[in-house]
Amino acid sequence: MAAPTEQKLIAVLDIGSSKVSAMIARPDDDGRLTVLGTGQRESRGVKRGYITDMAASEFSVREAVELAERMSGLTVEEVWASYGAGELVSDVANVEVELGGHPVEQSDIDELMNAGRAAIDKNGQVVLHAHPALYTIDRAQGVQQPIGLFANRLGVDIHVIAANPSPLRNIDTVIRSAHLGVNAIVASPIAAALACLSEEERELGVALVELGADVTNVSVHLGGMLVGLRSIPLGARDITNDIATAFAVQRRDAERLKCFYGSAMTSPRDNHEMIEAAQIGAEQGAEPMKITRAQLMMVIRQRVEELTNEIEAALKGLGFTGPVGRQVVLTGGGAELKNIADYMQGVLGRAVRVGRPKQITGLPDAHSGPAFSTLIGLALLAASGRGDIRDIAGPIARQPPAKGMLGRLVQAMKGGF
Repeated sequence: MAAPTEQKLIAVLDIGSSKVSAMIARPDDDGRLTVLGTGQRESRGVKRGYITDMAASEFSVREAVELAERMSGLTVEEVWASYGAGELVSDVANVEVELGGHPVEQSDIDELMNAGRAAIDKNGQVVLHAHPALYTIDRAQGVQQPIGLFANRLGVDIHVIAANPSPLRNIDTVIRSAHLGVNAIVASPIAAALACLSEEERELGVALVELGADVTNVSVHLGGMLVGLRSIPLGARDITNDIATAFAVQRRDAERLKCFYGSAMTSPRDNHEMIEAAQIGAEQGAEPMKITRAQLMMVIRQRVEELTNEIEAALKGLGFTGPVGRQVVLTGGGAELKNIADYMQGVLGRAVRVGRPKQITGLPDAHSGPAFSTLIGLALLAASGRGDIRDIAGPIARQPPAKGMLGRLVQAMKGGF
């Protein structure tokens, strides 16, 4: 009886620039998830989404997963991991096959998918997702289920997301150094969209903006699939660093100032509200520095304006210039900055809302905010069993994970990473 239960476990891992989050969940017979354990640790050795220190990153991953295992009382062997750094490439490939007028059969679908393999070749890049989105019957678009329909030509639009192999190989190595297998590496815009966007939004057209710590990903969704993607090497931590530099305070104090007093919108009261902060190098017992909230807001607004201008340029570059009704959804940890949706709505001239992930049974309140959208989306994607995940087994050497706690210990002693 233990084997089926173990197979149903889903473990997901989001390696971000500011935090590493892990979650263990189990789907029921209807596919609904129940969270069994979560873990979070400060991210180390990650910059702008890239692994920069293998040992430090592995330590953070190991701690986050062990916390989730301890909470759930279970041991996981493989994880679904996220990848949200720059250089993700999004494309839509179209392939067609001749049918001669007979009804579409499953063998025709298989032939079409085989023909699509050449179309999704990304010249040395790793294909993370190759999702057959919409079929065409004799050039008639929007066919979701072609089997049984008569056609002379059958085609399909394949949505492809690819990335350079080296950063993926680093993530793969970090996870395997923690003695875990890698089930798949998922582009974070795919996971976040599944967690935050409704099916109708993705059909009608919506832009998803993930405000991460070091990277902001802008993705456009239309017709039920992701059709464009841009990465901006700026994020919420840049605001924190600006505050730390401007007022000579430690980063943790700058983060506190941003979270408790910061906002993307100014008010007349800002000039009269005083904030205390301890400067770096101040003697013990010395009077804390005092600044007005207006001074803090000036620093925050400069970076928010820059980031919003970059987002606006990315949306225009992606062709997201249609009806005003098309909205923008903000998610990621940066979306928790007070009034940031209202500010961007005024600048972009579009409806902007904060996207919070779908609720899952047993999910702690601390993990229910926009900062955990990618983590929740990973779990939903793993539970859905959709065919849009491409495992990276080909370009990255796979090694079977160690089984159980004893197996991990033996593997660690052998140095078998």
